[in-house]
Amino acid sequence: MNVGDTVDTGVPLATVEATKLEAPVESPGPGKVHRIVVSDFSDVVGGDLLMEIGEA
Repeated sequence: MNVGDTVDTGVPLATVEATKLEAPVESPGPGKVHRIVVSDFSDVVGGDLLMEIGEA
């Protein structure tokens, strides 16, 4: 994903890996990527903001 990309509900936005298991992070609704908060391969914990999606 890049800033400015438009997404639909359920589109995979990122993949989170924990203990060798991978889980997709899907878009909760349609919109446009306004900001990406974390970079690739960053360490994150549950509840961290990964990106902001707003109205297209």
